[in-house]
Amino acid sequence: MTDRPNERIAYFNGHYVPESHVVVPFRDRGFRWGDGAFDTERTVNGRLFRLAEHIDRLYRSLRYLGIDVDESPEDMAAITEEVVSRNLPLLPEGEDYWVFQNVSRGADWVGDEPNLRAGPTVIVHVQPIPFRPRARLFRDGIDIGISSIRRTPPESQSPRAKLTNYINVFLADRQVKAANPDAWAGLLDINGNLNEGAGQNLWIVRQGELFTPRGDMVLEGVSRSTVMDLAADLGIVVHETSLDLFDAYTADEIFLSSTSLCVCPVRSVDRRETVCGTIPGPVTRRIMDAYKELLAFDFEEQYLQFLDDR
Repeated sequence: MTDRPNERIAYFNGHYVPESHVVVPFRDRGFRWGDGAFDTERTVNGRLFRLAEHIDRLYRSLRYLGIDVDESPEDMAAITEEVVSRNLPLLPEGEDYWVFQNVSRGADWVGDEPNLRAGPTVIVHVQPIPFRPRARLFRDGIDIGISSIRRTPPESQSPRAKLTNYINVFLADRQVKAANPDAWAGLLDINGNLNEGAGQNLWIVRQGELFTPRGDMVLEGVSRSTVMDLAADLGIVVHETSLDLFDAYTADEIFLSSTSLCVCPVRSVDRRETVCGTIPGPVTRRIMDAYKELLAFDFEEQYLQFLDDR
């Protein structure tokens, strides 16, 4: 089936095939126009975390776009489990997978050309989480640079759908990295309030309480909702509210939440370090430890083990 040894397996339009056999037509609307949606999970010690919540969000994104797939949510969950299972033997010891479902509207043929395949393109695949380049972030914290490129406003495109077209945040990330290659981009919304990064939700700690941008202005991450649940269990008050650069520059602590990172501390915003001065700060530490307990797995140590100087 393939002449590439140890090649990962993907699900592609109804079939499990080697990744090199996943061939998307150049007239696919996802390739041409970014007309599609996706979602991502991670494995935790080889097991998928909160798959049902991610699949639910994927299908809400597809409904927003008006894309109907043959696979039911239950099918997609089972397919995802199967793709992970087939690829686990290829996973290096101590690592985990980033797992993706990518769906486009399908091929957009021209004129009276025959449509060789009608319907959406559906791909489920995995790739190793980039632990090595990110390991130092859990020791030193993330440096955020605020881009002048604003997040696409809800009046133009709902941020609550996880859509394939990420050019808005990618341009912001390129701009920030041109000034500081090690920085991660933070975006403001059209009103100048803190919004999100290229796939991460932002959290500010002030006087022992958590503050995060409003849910109607950002992609409501599954990790974001996990942090909210953990904070409630810990008795930490959470505020969903508008936040500006003053809030970021004067924060006691800042951290990011995302599927692959889980929770990771932030050291600075626009080269202004957090008031706390420790990585992670005490409230961030409580959230991280509670997250580990929920997972029954130490995601922080998993990253730190890949530090070059350990």
